[in-house]
Amino acid sequence: MKREYPKHPIVGVGAVIFIKGAVLLVRRNKAPGKGQWSFPGGAVELGETLLEALERELWEEISIKVEIGGLVGVFDKIIRDPKNRVQYHYALVDYWGWTTKGHPKPASDISEVQLVSLEKLEPFDIDEDLKDTIWKARRLMIDKEIIG
Repeated sequence: MKREYPKHPIVGVGAVIFIKGAVLLVRRNKAPGKGQWSFPGGAVELGETLLEALERELWEEISIKVEIGGLVGVFDKIIRDPKNRVQYHYALVDYWGWTTKGHPKPASDISEVQLVSLEKLEPFDIDEDLKDTIWKARRLMIDKEIIG
């Protein structure tokens, strides 16, 4: 699957994972977003459901299994080059959940894993859209009366 200058949008999945009052973030090791903090996840492969892809990506990237609590939202990520051509185009489906097996450690496309306390999230160097998604996921978790 060609990721740079694709012919069609690529469907991706991500997870907002809560562990003891903190959220799990990963630093990307490949473009797009190399060096930036993000949610763990990746591209859906042909024949996979969204949740199957998320399960596979979380195991490949950070060696964990999770319980999915629900859907956070569906988002567009379109990155244009200096000539205004679409260099990357993802339709991202983000879920929230918590770990059930494993201890997060970087592998595959990830250079670093970090647990960020929700109290320290505001000054943390991540995109405002990611912060909004984390807080939305947290509200959904509270609504389901699940403590993470």
